[in-house]
Amino acid sequence: MKRILVLVVLLAAACAAQTGNKSAGGWVKMFNGKDLDGWKPTERPEAWTVKEGAIVGDGDRSHLFWMKQECENCEFKATVKISDKGNSGMYFRAAFAGPGWPKGYEAQVNSTHPDPVKTGSLYNFVKIFERLVEPDAWFTQHIIADGNHIIIKVNDKTVVDYVDEKNTHARGYLALQQHNQGSIVMYKDLMFRPLPSKK
Repeated sequence: MKRILVLVVLLAAACAAQTGNKSAGGWVKMFNGKDLDGWKPTERPEAWTVKEGAIVGDGDRSHLFWMKQECENCEFKATVKISDKGNSGMYFRAAFAGPGWPKGYEAQVNSTHPDPVKTGSLYNFVKIFERLVEPDAWFTQHIIADGNHIIIKVNDKTVVDYVDEKNTHARGYLALQQHNQGSIVMYKDLMFRPLPSKK
C-alpha cells in the first residue's frame, strides 16, 4: 500500500512539472507574485518592481514584455490599479523592440490622466471617453484576440467588440506599459490563454 501511495505522489509531481504554470481551462499564470521571471523591459528596467504580490510600474516610460510565449490568437487578462492622473496599457500582439512606443494593439488603462482615451479603449481603433473605473481602485481587464476580432471587457462587461478588417497586428508579445513619471500602475493575476489558429 505504501508503494502505491508513493507511486501516486510521484506521478502527481511529474504531471505538475510538465504542466508548469498551466491552470484549469488552459490558462497560464504569467506572474509568480515574487519577481519578474519571464518578463523583459524595453528600456529603464528601474521603472518596474514587485511589491505586495503585484508588478508595479513607477517612473519614466518603459514597456515590460512577457517573453515566454507570443500571442497569435489568445486571451490576456489582469487585475489592475491605476493612480490618479496615471496612464498605462496592456499591449498584445506587440513587437519587442528598443525604446519608444511598441507596435501592437493596446488596451488602455487610464481613469483621470489628461489623455481623453480611457480604460477599456482599443487605442487608435476604438475610443472610450467615459470613465469606467475610478483611480486607485482594483478592476479587471480581459482581452480576447481571435483572428481580426477583438473584444475588451472591463469588470466582466464588454466595452469593445471590434473587427479590424486590416488585421493590423497578427502576432506578437504581451506587454505592460509604464507611461510617464508620476503615473503608478499595479498589475496582478496576469493570465494568458492561447486560442486555436484561424488558419
